[in-house]
Amino acid sequence: MTSTLDTPAFDSLAPCEPGLWSHGHVTVERVADGPLTLTRDGDLLRVTHALTPDDLSERLVASVTASIEDADFGQGEFESTMVGLVRSTVDGALEAWTVYYRNSLNELLDGTADFAPIHEKAEQLVRGSVLDLGSCFGFLPLRLARAGRSVTATDILPGTMTLLDAVAPELGLDLRTLVCDAAHVPVPDDSADTVTAIHLLEHVDENIGAAVISEALRVARERVVVAVPYEDEATACHGHIRTFDTPSLTQLGESTGRPFEVLEHHGGWLVIDC
Repeated sequence: MTSTLDTPAFDSLAPCEPGLWSHGHVTVERVADGPLTLTRDGDLLRVTHALTPDDLSERLVASVTASIEDADFGQGEFESTMVGLVRSTVDGALEAWTVYYRNSLNELLDGTADFAPIHEKAEQLVRGSVLDLGSCFGFLPLRLARAGRSVTATDILPGTMTLLDAVAPELGLDLRTLVCDAAHVPVPDDSADTVTAIHLLEHVDENIGAAVISEALRVARERVVVAVPYEDEATACHGHIRTFDTPSLTQLGESTGRPFEVLEHHGGWLVIDC
């Protein structure tokens, strides 16, 4: 799940009334029973659900996406809805997020999550210590930390790193976090064995994407691992603004002047040797 919800008024750990969460014009409420529903009343968006703690995980992304029939449903509303589902299902901010993270990690590790094959492939491709660009909620860094790797998670949004810092100890995992732009990472050259950018480049334009790759090559000692979805059309509610295919990934690899390999596995992969 990507996140751009980081305005001063938004705090994913802020207190809220049990079973009810709101931000801006979005209200999410847990009800006794019934399906997940999204309805508009003028400028207001109301979401109702009857989720249980066992339902909280990344698989909700697919459920919410399937429930959207509104072409104007943007990334901000999507993310407000996701955060609201978590916070309105379990009382207590840290308790709710810990349930969400634990369930999501379990599903990623046992292979039942949609994103599981991507994280599994990433874990196979990394070498040594890892710096992950655009970590967002940080599921891949947590997975790698669980496997015993030295990991640094990075994201441009302080809120996501604050959340990761709060939840990781609850899961018994140790990693570092860094708030930064993926195109400007404040670390020395050759700081990590592997730099990963997993489902990041589809969120930025071509020029920024090129800068991200350049920065990744500066920081990595051994390799850079990039993964992107293959989509016919960029998924706007997830914040995607461009699409990729094997020829475009190959062109990106060629532009680095380094040895590289392009793979296809639940999307596209570009592995650049440093």
